[in-house]
Amino acid sequence: MSDIPIEDPVAGRTCPLHYRYLPEVFASAASTHLSDIDVLYVVGGLYGNDAALDRVLESFDREAGRKRLVFNGDFHWFDADPDIFERVQRKVLAHTALRGNVETELSVEVTGDADNFGCGCAYPDWVGDQVVERSNRILARLRQAVTPAQRQSLAALPMWLRANVGSLRLGIVHGDAQSLAGWGFAQEHLLELSHRDIARGWFDRGQVNAFACTHTCLPVFQSLRALDGKRARWIFNNGAAGMPNFSGDGSGLFTRVAVDPFSGPQRRFGVRVDEVFVDAVAVDASSPDSMAAFTRQWPVGTDAHESYFQRIARGPSYKVSQAVRYED
Repeated sequence: MSDIPIEDPVAGRTCPLHYRYLPEVFASAASTHLSDIDVLYVVGGLYGNDAALDRVLESFDREAGRKRLVFNGDFHWFDADPDIFERVQRKVLAHTALRGNVETELSVEVTGDADNFGCGCAYPDWVGDQVVERSNRILARLRQAVTPAQRQSLAALPMWLRANVGSLRLGIVHGDAQSLAGWGFAQEHLLELSHRDIARGWFDRGQVNAFACTHTCLPVFQSLRALDGKRARWIFNNGAAGMPNFSGDGSGLFTRVAVDPFSGPQRRFGVRVDEVFVDAVAVDASSPDSMAAFTRQWPVGTDAHESYFQRIARGPSYKVSQAVRYED
């Protein structure tokens, strides 16, 4: 049973039962290929931005040591052009990937009117109904780009992973510790002490030091203070790799977890957890190439243009200073 109230059963606001898992699933050994590594990239919310994807891959190629790249869901979204969709999926699945709500909904073969199916976003009540309705229609259009073989590949992706970087036991999710589309790690919820207490319980049950997540579109690195002699825990939400995250900054973000700190102007913020460095690293999400690809697929008057163009062009009303939070 979820600790977060479930919204009314309206398409785009529901959290389907098959999206659920228990926090206890993370009380397990790290996946073999994600144990004892030096550098881990967690890239969430790419949203079909092919140009941003190439920048992430270039950065990863420059890394040394034992390294892994994980795409933790919603790598599709704006890539309604079948050729772009194919490129994004091929490049992403050459690495480790989770499915987000977008990939999960795309993995289901729909018969009849696709408009009757939602996007699986499980939007909270602070997101307006028109945004929800547009997202449902974006997903319906995106279904036209996916082939049966691609659908099968998406269906095979896991909902969560475990990784170890140095001494850091990390759970990797799309949403939160209970649901692929959960908003329990949203910066809005994490402002509330009562909700942080709920999240603290998830850490106890999952026996991890940190979660790396995305889904909720705005970044936050949130600490949860240590109680009863336990270590402080961390939530690392990268916001979006394929869209701007801050006002006046055209960069997407991904989370880099490593035994050595990231050096370079792309670092937007970060923290140190014992001997492990966790940095939010910028990638150009509003390059001329990505803007041209977006407007070609989603011109003025389309749902994605209405919901996202202003954010892509100017960034959200959010500042870097809001993104790192230490619980007193």
